[in-house]
Order: sequence, then structure tokens, then C-alpha cells
Amino acid sequence: MTTINRQLVLASRPVGAPTSGNFRLNTADLPIIKEGEVLLRSVYLSLDPYMRGRMSDAKSYADPVAIGEVMVGGTVCQVTESKNSDFAVGEWVLAYTGWQDYGVSNGEGLIKLGMNPEHPSYALGVMGMPGFTAYMGLLDIGQPKAGETVVVAAATGAVGSMVGQIAKIKGCRVVGIAGGEEKCRFAVDTLGFDACIDHKADDLAEQLANACNDGIDVYFENVGGKVFDAVMPLLNTSARIPLCGLISQYNATSLPEGPDRMSMLMGQLLVKRIKMQGFIIFDDYGHRYPEFAQQMMTWLSEGKITYKEHLVEGLENAPESFIGLLEGKNFGKLVVQTNQPV
Repeated sequence: MTTINRQLVLASRPVGAPTSGNFRLNTADLPIIKEGEVLLRSVYLSLDPYMRGRMSDAKSYADPVAIGEVMVGGTVCQVTESKNSDFAVGEWVLAYTGWQDYGVSNGEGLIKLGMNPEHPSYALGVMGMPGFTAYMGLLDIGQPKAGETVVVAAATGAVGSMVGQIAKIKGCRVVGIAGGEEKCRFAVDTLGFDACIDHKADDLAEQLANACNDGIDVYFENVGGKVFDAVMPLLNTSARIPLCGLISQYNATSLPEGPDRMSMLMGQLLVKRIKMQGFIIFDDYGHRYPEFAQQMMTWLSEGKITYKEHLVEGLENAPESFIGLLEGKNFGKLVVQTNQPV
């Protein structure tokens, strides 16, 4: 057994887009656990857009990662040593040990996945935070009704792909927005969307209008920027906008150029009585996770949900993969396999 714990720490705060220089790979001694604790060995690490916010020291809903600290992140781990009677060696758990090989926990907040889960990494995607975000945001805030038009950006990403499929289950017409022909084709042919528009197209607004002849009733917002500009004129009276992210703005160092459109947005919200609500999934809906997990497991077993994972090998490749995530280079839920299971 190794005595070394590899750790990717925040070396400096990015200005604009992160670079590999903002991260540093350290090695530390393997943690020694105390009574009541378990030693966790990471096997899968989730990479998610929210991590860009944690690299900044701007005020937010969660504390930033301090310089020199391990980058935060959800992980699927195996228990390699236990001094806690609730956890056995070899057991799989969903944890939050971050960008490192090993972490220590007293058991609080760990979610048991069993001794031999069929797809352990699914706990970071379809059965985890992204799937939960899609489920609660769409159904609780979006409240889609059969026959309505639902539009979702980042349509083949971890959240967007789930939003669209759940909306189809609920009988909606679904239009996705994604980056590139391959992703758009996947959204329609594999995920079952009714249409998907390439956000790189010069005539994005025109194509979206043609695909949404009856306007937009629910827009699941996770991108912002030019995508929202194309969506805004098409919103129907009483439209709902669940807001879980603004990935197009995460690397911005200033406000966008051009006219101030805030008054236009406020006018639309007022005149059309539009509901726009931001949410932080575990802060706002953590108590409803069992409801989501039961329903999503049922849909998966019935073949109603298709899930695509973008798997990267090696903890050392996490920084470049994360940088690519913010540029839209991933195709599906981005997961790093940090170690081989035992």
C-alpha cells in the first residue's frame, strides 16, 4: 500500500480563464485516521463548472478554496481503512474529498453505495448532483406541462441532457442548444430531443425562433450570454426559468460590452409575468434527494433515461480537463478516474 497522497491544490487565483499554472500537484504523507474515522481512496472525481467560482475569492454562496488548499469536488471512494463500525473496508461511498487520492472522514455526509455497485461513477452524474439539479430545477421550479415547449442549453452536458429527457417523459416538446453538429445530432437521435440548435451558428436566434413556433414555456438556464439573448424574445406569458448556472460568464473579468439590457429583461419579467428563480441544489433541496433517487433509478431501469459519461484517466489530468470543461470540450458528464478500484 502506498504511503503517498497526491493532491492538486490551488496555486493561484485565475484572472479570466483558468490555466494549468493555477494548479499545483503536491505529495503528502498518507493521512492517519483516529477512532471513529475512515480512510477513503478516491476512484472517481467529478469535475463541474461551479468549481470555477470556488477558485475566486469573490463573495458567493460557499467559501472559496484557499491558496494552497486541495481543490474541492465530489468523489466516489472506497474505504481502505476503518475505525468506524458503520463502514467496512472495501465499501463504496459518495464523498467530497476533492482533487486528491486519499481523504479522511468521520462518516458524516457520506452516502453508502454498497460493496459492489454496478456503476459507482453514476453517483457523480445521473444519480448525483447533476441529475438531482435537473430533476428539482425542472419539476419544482419549471413545472412543465404536457404539450409545452422546454428549451435547455448545454443540452448534452451532465445537467442539460437530464433536463431534456425528463421534459420528454413529462410530454413536452424539447429544444436543445449545444456546441457543434455532433452534440446536436446526439441530442436528437439518442436523447430524443425534438430539435437541437448549434450555439456556434451565426443565425442562432433565427434557428431557435423557427424551432419554437409556439414560443418557450420553460427555459432551463445554465449558460447565459448570447444563448439567453436568443431565448428572451421567445418567452411566453407565465414562462418559468430555473437558473442553476451561467457558465458563459464564469471566466469574465468585466461586464459584457454593448447596451444595458437589464431594463429589457425586467420589462419582460413584468409584462409576461415570468418566474425566474435561482437555486443551489443541496442547500435548497437536499431533504428531497431520496425522492429524486427513487424516481431516477426507476427511469434508468425502465430505459427511459440515457446517460453519457466523459471519462478521463489520471488525477494529474484534472486541471486540463477542467479547463476544457469551461470551454465546452467535454461530451457528457466529465469524470476523472483517479485510481483503479480494488
